[in-house]
Amino acid sequence: MLDRPEAVVSGWEDAWNRADADALAALFAEDADFVNVVGLWWHKRSDIRRAHTYGFERIFPGSRITMETPRVRLLGSAAAVVHSRWHLVGQVSPEGEPAGQRDGVFTFVLEKRPAGWITVAAQNTDIAAGAETHLNSASGQRSVHYRRK
Repeated sequence: MLDRPEAVVSGWEDAWNRADADALAALFAEDADFVNVVGLWWHKRSDIRRAHTYGFERIFPGSRITMETPRVRLLGSAAAVVHSRWHLVGQVSPEGEPAGQRDGVFTFVLEKRPAGWITVAAQNTDIAAGAETHLNSASGQRSVHYRRK
């Protein structure tokens, strides 16, 4: 457990950069929810661990994440929402080729328990630079900006 809510951000960065799915999962309550950047939704710590173990092996081997200074909003004395922008390098394609850099925003919801703070829910969101929303069509999904024609 964490001694303060914002410690989840440095904990995530450290665990990610060591490709340590166990340490990453330890940031979460047993029954935590996690929604990733494409909407996959895991409902418990063991699922979060399993998904990130796979990710470190196939999608993000050797990747590095940099988390920015967190913004913390306390919700009373026993709950908090923590946001942090992130920057990722080192992802690979399904063929193992280098992929481009990514940026996003992480949202963590934490609960204060007797032993400290623990994440009960999290959502990770990719930033689609220059876009306002996504547009779905028969040919797929694309990021669009309505003010630019």
